[in-house]
Amino acid sequence: MSTPATPSTPPPAGFSAPSRPAGTAAPATAPTPDSAPVARPGPDWRIRFGALSLIWGFSFLLIKVGTEGYAPFQVTLGRLLSGTAVLAVAMAVRRERLPRGTRTWGHLAVAAFFLNALPFSLFAYAELTIPSTLAGICNATSPLWGMMLSLVALSEDRPTRRRVAGLGLGFLGVLTVLGAWQGFSGLDLSGTAMALLASLSYPIGWIYVRRTLAGSSSSTLSLTGSQLLLGTAQIALVTPLFTSAPDGFPLVPTLAVVALGALGTGLAVLVQYGLVEEIGPTTAQMVTYFIPVIATAAGVVVLGERLSWNTPVGALVVLAGAALARSRARGAGAGTGAQP
Repeated sequence: MSTPATPSTPPPAGFSAPSRPAGTAAPATAPTPDSAPVARPGPDWRIRFGALSLIWGFSFLLIKVGTEGYAPFQVTLGRLLSGTAVLAVAMAVRRERLPRGTRTWGHLAVAAFFLNALPFSLFAYAELTIPSTLAGICNATSPLWGMMLSLVALSEDRPTRRRVAGLGLGFLGVLTVLGAWQGFSGLDLSGTAMALLASLSYPIGWIYVRRTLAGSSSSTLSLTGSQLLLGTAQIALVTPLFTSAPDGFPLVPTLAVVALGALGTGLAVLVQYGLVEEIGPTTAQMVTYFIPVIATAAGVVVLGERLSWNTPVGALVVLAGAALARSRARGAGAGTGAQP
């Protein structure tokens, strides 16, 4: 959703590690390096990988359906409430405690804004005027933004010809998706810009997390749950200022919002971290490449959205550029991807 070099620690709620999407929790423990999968009870990791791809791929469809019955901020609030509830249950089962220290909570508040409150709201507003297929493809640019920002903000990242070529190819793919040669004819520029800004927000948040919370003694689950809690509080304060109470609770949009939060923001984060621990971050983050494909198929098949040739072609170019930009020696890097 929401990925360029492999991070030294897992990402925060709503975010697949940068250069490793936007698509997440503050880093507390380093993930196991990529190697042979570690045997774990439960479904095979390939089944969980496929489920995670489907959940995040369908998130853009669920956002679109949710906005048919609720204002964008209300969709985001419902999503965060449901996601926070899932992680609260997981923390209770594992007897996890909330982080301590006002400084940690301050950093988590900033992370919650850039990784949850801001991008979730931007995507919801964007899908008022653009198809869910386009929103899903815009989300795929998060690794490109992350790579570009990490070259500036993270001292361990250095530009190489391959990475610069990948960035150039990726943004050429963005122009192809948008139909730049047609003067962006028929494209809602404000909605598209909001979707691209949402994708940019993920790597900004991830880089902030890496620089401020990398040494936290709290567990990843504790930090992630606290981050979602703070994101929920932020949106709860804003929503009454910009929206009025809904007249009712339409069934389908309500179910879409609950599923978006409980599955796409809560359960998916738990599945993601389980995959990182079992198969390593590099393989786990490959889910990033399936999200726009599934989002496009869902939008066309379920919602009947129209698709011109430049959209899938541009999406493939974006993904090829992201893959090239993040390719590097095994075990190096820091990345940026996003949960939608």
